[in-house]
Amino acid sequence: MKITFIGGGNMAVALIGGLRKQGFSAAGIQVVEPFEESRDKLTEAFGVRCAAAVDAAALNCEILVLAVKPQQLREAVAPLCGKLTDQLVVSIAAGLRMADISRWLGNYRKLVRTMPNTPALIGAGITGLCADPSVDLEGRTTAERILKAVGSTVWIDSEEKMDAVTAVSGSGPAYVFYFLEAMETAALKLGFDARSARQLTVETFLGATHLAEQSNEPISTLRERVTSKGGTTEAALLSFGASGIAGAIEHGIMAAETRGRELGDILGKD
Repeated sequence: MKITFIGGGNMAVALIGGLRKQGFSAAGIQVVEPFEESRDKLTEAFGVRCAAAVDAAALNCEILVLAVKPQQLREAVAPLCGKLTDQLVVSIAAGLRMADISRWLGNYRKLVRTMPNTPALIGAGITGLCADPSVDLEGRTTAERILKAVGSTVWIDSEEKMDAVTAVSGSGPAYVFYFLEAMETAALKLGFDARSARQLTVETFLGATHLAEQSNEPISTLRERVTSKGGTTEAALLSFGASGIAGAIEHGIMAAETRGRELGDILGKD
């Protein structure tokens, strides 16, 4: 199996690195990347072939991974229009709908749309995938194999839900960092030095997350177990509730989903 990446940015680097760790041959990977410095780094790091533009060799593949920024995708895939035969096209461009990508490729339909998130950079990502009906089981399995190189995967039954995937998990790491920032700031105000404040904050979050991952109980039950009547945890949670933090988080995620749909409309225009 040969894979060609259109774009050699951070997510492409993460995917290539993950595939190489899984034993995928460097000879089976190519990257089309316009910037010479990026091409040199990719070749040095992974031993893969790099080209400045789409050429015959780049098209000699079974899988094309579209790994450029959404605003640049239409221009990036223009050289592919009308030249694809039976390649599986996997897009990791946020917000762009399969119908628009298909149109830009000359109504080519063998597409899988995905939404990874930034923890993929350390192999701890979660990716939502949605396939065009024309993609068979083998194609779905292949797409999943590629994205599993950087973490977990979940199939989404309707493309309409992909903007929700973006809102929950695609943008989600920023929500976590936002909460961590607030915890760290509080720890500093309580007198801890910067190193201790960061360690207490990050490791608390890591431990709680691992506990939730390994438990089959509802997250609400785990929260209740930490919350003693009249205790310190209850005091904090009552304050959070009075400030409307849970509702604000929900509204924020809804706003992200709405913006995702808006960007899809804007970026998909002719």
